[in-house]
Amino acid sequence: MASARKQAAQRQQLAQVAARLMAEQGIRDFRVAKHKAAHQMGIDVRQSILPKNSEIEAALAEHQRLFSAEDQPAELADMRRAALSAMRLLADFKPRLVGDVLSGLANAHSDIQLHVFAEHSESFDLFLQGRGIPFEIAERRYRFAEGHRFYPAFRFVAGEHRFEATLFSATEIREAPRSLVDGAPMDRANVNRLIELIDQAELERRLASL
Repeated sequence: MASARKQAAQRQQLAQVAARLMAEQGIRDFRVAKHKAAHQMGIDVRQSILPKNSEIEAALAEHQRLFSAEDQPAELADMRRAALSAMRLLADFKPRLVGDVLSGLANAHSDIQLHVFAEHSESFDLFLQGRGIPFEIAERRYRFAEGHRFYPAFRFVAGEHRFEATLFSATEIREAPRSLVDGAPMDRANVNRLIELIDQAELERRLASL
């Protein structure tokens, strides 16, 4: 029993350290965060039960509540407004907001992550080029029920914000990849839902200031 309690406490501490690293260093990969946390704590990952991604996400939310309560909501609101502007610009590609800016866990280290969709992959390249937006292309791997697929991700800067737009085929708008947090289909938000989130957060801010 004592050993089980010790393992549970170690797992919780690992989740907290991993969350702190993600918040302070901008680490996006849960696996990297876990291994860095284990290294800091002197724990052998091969002989330990590591926390689930969902446990780290919960610890990250708590870390932000405790240490970033003054700055993070304003940063998040600014990033959501920037995401809305970009999604309106990219309307022809049916953009969807994903990731930390959607979930509310974004901070100054976060990219604004979008999913965009096109019949022909080159059309998105040409769109960015036609508007004079410099970009870099990376490769993103997403998990689906039948396995992994690879997609081009366009990274660019607009104003003060970094964006990553992953390009899917037009039909894949109906099939979201699996979330790295819980394995469920990834949450995606269209423009209308993002407007609702922005309005709701602004209403809550006003009510809190009364």
